[in-house]
Amino acid sequence: MDARAVTLTGSRVRLEPLSERHAADLAEAGGDAEIWRYMPRVPLAGVEDAREYVRSALAAAEDGSQVPFAIVEHSTERAVGSTRYLDIRREHRGLEIGWTWLGRAWQRTAANTECKRLLLEHAFEALGALRVQLKTDARNVKSQRAIERIGGVREGVLRAHMVMPDGFVRDTVMYSITSAEWPGVKRKLQQMGDS
Repeated sequence: MDARAVTLTGSRVRLEPLSERHAADLAEAGGDAEIWRYMPRVPLAGVEDAREYVRSALAAAEDGSQVPFAIVEHSTERAVGSTRYLDIRREHRGLEIGWTWLGRAWQRTAANTECKRLLLEHAFEALGALRVQLKTDARNVKSQRAIERIGGVREGVLRAHMVMPDGFVRDTVMYSITSAEWPGVKRKLQQMGDS
């Protein structure tokens, strides 16, 4: 299992390797505080902060444990969010999908569903993953329902898991999808994308 920077193309969005050329678009899409409410960072505060966000993601990826992507909308060719593979465990053929965010105009649209399908499809069908995990803040019920809707299995709660930027001590809900479950999850994602 060799997760590397690749471009994954769907009908609505393209996931491409994150770079500083995406910073201006990300600054525009990611300035809304509500996007970051359950994320372990504050909202993007302009282009320079977005550049630092990109540099930080790329630095975290240098050891091969993460692969960050920009989410680019086909119709505008603009980056409208970001996502990544992280906690890549090659020897165990597992990884996590996380750090996913979209600008408010693209939330609750087919863009997010397509992103998940592209990432999961690549993980299971190209990389040979046995397990893909997703996690979310225990307070983020919308995210939990969305993960469950596509077939993610709730595994439990990591108590007092991380300290958020405002000092709140976050519990984290962990989900997974296994390779045996992937065909059913893929059908659900395809049906959701068609509707």
